[in-house]
Amino acid sequence: MNLVTLENVSKQYSDRVLLDEVNLLINEGDRIGLIGRNGSGKTTLLRIIAGAEPLDNGSRAAWGGVRIAYLPQEPELDGRLTILDTIFQSDAPQLRLLRQYQQASLRLERHPHQPDVQSRLADLTAEMDRTGGWAAEAAAKTILTRLGVTQFAARMETLSGGQRKRVALARALINPADLLILDEPTNHIDADTIAWLESYLTTRAGALLMVTHDRYFLDRVVTRIVELDRRVLVSYSGNYGRYLEQSAQRHQQLAAAEKKRQAYLRRELEWLRRGAMARSTKQKARKQRIQEMEQLRHDQGQQRVAMALAGRRLGKRALEAHHLSKSYGPLSLFEGLDFALNPGDRIGILGPNGSGKTTLLDILAGKVSPDSGQIDWGETVHLGYYDQLSQDLPEEKRVIEFIEGMAPLISTPDGGRVTAAQMLEWFLFSRKEQQTRIQSLSGGERRRLYLLRTLIHRPNVLFLDEPTNDLDIQTLAVLEQFLDNFSGCLVVVSHDRYFLDRNVDFLMSFEAGMVGRRFPGPFAAYQKRRDALTTVPLPKKTSSNKRPPSPKTRRLTWKEKQELAGLEARIGELEAAKAGLETEINHIGGDYGRLQSLTDDLKRTQTELAAAEERWLALSEIGENA
Repeated sequence: MNLVTLENVSKQYSDRVLLDEVNLLINEGDRIGLIGRNGSGKTTLLRIIAGAEPLDNGSRAAWGGVRIAYLPQEPELDGRLTILDTIFQSDAPQLRLLRQYQQASLRLERHPHQPDVQSRLADLTAEMDRTGGWAAEAAAKTILTRLGVTQFAARMETLSGGQRKRVALARALINPADLLILDEPTNHIDADTIAWLESYLTTRAGALLMVTHDRYFLDRVVTRIVELDRRVLVSYSGNYGRYLEQSAQRHQQLAAAEKKRQAYLRRELEWLRRGAMARSTKQKARKQRIQEMEQLRHDQGQQRVAMALAGRRLGKRALEAHHLSKSYGPLSLFEGLDFALNPGDRIGILGPNGSGKTTLLDILAGKVSPDSGQIDWGETVHLGYYDQLSQDLPEEKRVIEFIEGMAPLISTPDGGRVTAAQMLEWFLFSRKEQQTRIQSLSGGERRRLYLLRTLIHRPNVLFLDEPTNDLDIQTLAVLEQFLDNFSGCLVVVSHDRYFLDRNVDFLMSFEAGMVGRRFPGPFAAYQKRRDALTTVPLPKKTSSNKRPPSPKTRRLTWKEKQELAGLEARIGELEAAKAGLETEINHIGGDYGRLQSLTDDLKRTQTELAAAEERWLALSEIGENA
């Protein structure tokens, strides 16, 4: 069953065309991921589909009274309402009944002896019994709790921006809808909650359309990718992995078509320059056809280069911080915290929202002063800090003026130079877009420009605080190309499991005011090891009153320390080998002999990996207890 249809839809802001006669069908049961560059019009398209944005041309049809729930990036919520009141703000009959019941309960608390209030609550209670409203209320509170919202009576005006977004997400999930539209739903929620949301959305009835930068999320949830590419929509069947395969094939075909077009143009232009004799009408038609071909671009490719900047030397010492403490009034974020960063370290930091991860980076970067403690940076360190605020962007300047003012020529590792305009093109700003004033950029485009501003100064220590929030997948690919060539220290605070697996070597948890131990990635293995260490069974209590003998403290021998260091590297190699074998098996086709060989290799690798992880845990526990 078709739910929403767009036919020949166009949308333009000022002289900027976002959508050019696009068509889209959303059917019952579809789970669609919408991707595209920042500023390409993804949010505008979501608003059009949700019925919240007018069209310039074309038509939108929602069939059969389709119910649509829409979560925008910046939801507008009434600050005077409580969290539960906000959740139940819906026209759905069951949620409307819950809202009426909550209001009647509140009136009864204020006027416990008024007969009409008592009678009204009794009627609503009976209706809740009849319609199963209690289950809906329980489901609402469960979803809120899983999203980290537990103070149901708190007013919206008292919540942080991240908490407000999570309440809005809960409202969208709870609201019964035929089509659920989510704009960046994974922002402001931690990795464990993202994993729960994945599971919830894959089992939820109804269609789904979402924009997200989280590539694991796309790979595991959606069954169709729609890419907004140069003002038109291109649809790919399957998840994100299948999209990558099909997109590569499409661009190869388009590149071949572009090559043929260029050859044709060269021949035709040569003919024109010779002034070939022909009937005037024929010659005029040929000239017109050449002009049309010059305007047509089959494909400009991805226009990405292996982005590498000339690096700075980093000495033998990067960072040592001792006994850091920070409080805000009665709220203590951490106390006596130690943190060290050695040359070449690439570390990802995970933890619940509000635990103090950003504050720690701000203190280490010198943007915020600690209450106590000491921070010692190496003499050769040049820090680049990509924070969440995108501050200090001059609104009145044009994009090209801003970058040229900082670095008109940028050095590359081979001794070459690139211009500011070329660097901006690497970051997906076309020559035309480079003339745009910063105040006219979208939120995602501003983040992209701020990222370039951070990297252009060639840091040798780089802090990235939630780098994947508000960045499109194409920009993340550019950043990851930079990080592939980056030889300095990297610290990433992020909930994006794909980005962490792709770019860091070790993961650390930050919670309860403490930085945990380092675990070698990827995230799934980190999670397994972390859970294993946190679920060690407690020793059984004895009925004897005698004090048990103190266990002898055991320290790692030098040989065991060397073994532990080697195991960390070996586990990474085995996990990479396992992933490679699994990928090859999935694409083996009908070569059953090769399939059997790969399957045997995979079993051996899995066995060796399990043994290495078990030994790593045993040695780690000895080192932890020493």
